[in-house]
Amino acid sequence: MADSGHVRILVTGGLGFAGRYLIRALARRLHPGSEIIVGALPGGGEDRPGSTVVACDVVDADQVRSVIATQQPTHVFHLAAQAAVSAAQSSVRETWAVNLNGTLNVALAIVENVPACRLIHCSSAEVYGGSFGSGLPLDESAPLDPNNPYAASKAAADLMVAQMAKQGLRAVRLRPFNHTGPGQSEQFVVPAFAAQIARIERGAQEPVIRVGNLASQRDFLDVEDVVDAYVETVLRFDQLPNGCAINLASGRAVAIGDILQRLLAMSACEIDVVPADTRMRKAETAVALGSAKRARELLGWVPKRDISQTLTAVLDFCRRQTAL
Repeated sequence: MADSGHVRILVTGGLGFAGRYLIRALARRLHPGSEIIVGALPGGGEDRPGSTVVACDVVDADQVRSVIATQQPTHVFHLAAQAAVSAAQSSVRETWAVNLNGTLNVALAIVENVPACRLIHCSSAEVYGGSFGSGLPLDESAPLDPNNPYAASKAAADLMVAQMAKQGLRAVRLRPFNHTGPGQSEQFVVPAFAAQIARIERGAQEPVIRVGNLASQRDFLDVEDVVDAYVETVLRFDQLPNGCAINLASGRAVAIGDILQRLLAMSACEIDVVPADTRMRKAETAVALGSAKRARELLGWVPKRDISQTLTAVLDFCRRQTAL
């Protein structure tokens, strides 16, 4: 790692779901002399203990350039993204502007202003898309074959960072599979189910949950496990092959229907589950499963948290929120 007594990390999208967990984990695990700068949309938040918030809209190339030139980070975690598949489908131009052009703005600003800086680009397992058709755990050699605008924009950014690494950019690409935890938006399946159960328990919603395809299987992780891998990437960056891609996966596929049944079993309410055509995705992937062998070898990382523990935490969080 760079001078272990003074690491200066800029986290774009640092006030988002995973970003908040990452900021706390970095503050816990890095050397006390380290500094954390949180890049957020203008007006997005205030300084917190151990970190400084700066306005950094990744779509604004001039603003990104100014932030990186001024802050002179040793590392940049690029988390800022349009992260929900459903939102990407309804706002395609914005999704490409944020996910591809935003990444280009960050990478070019590093090359032009602080070339020794290390870029940790947070990609997504969604980039594999059609390659999941094999039903087997995919490793990083699987072809990128995105099925939706979110996945396509992330795949384009992923490839762009790989190409720039060949020309000198210091970079690593992380490809996390589905991850969840307390505080995630209801645009994602686990908190969507949990929030509805919490509202039903309070009498704020009829005892019905309308669902999409429950047969789909996904490789789920706890956000805390994903963030553990992010921190290990900082600590081991200088020993990693430049430009490499690293999957973050559990290696186990869980059906969406099983996730729902586990959550329902945590409630005393009688709740009906009703299929809804409006919640069915086009080009739905039947099974999305990953191999994290490279993460074990390069980062010494394996997920530690059981899915049941994660689901309990999400449901309890939603209950507290609906009680406010």
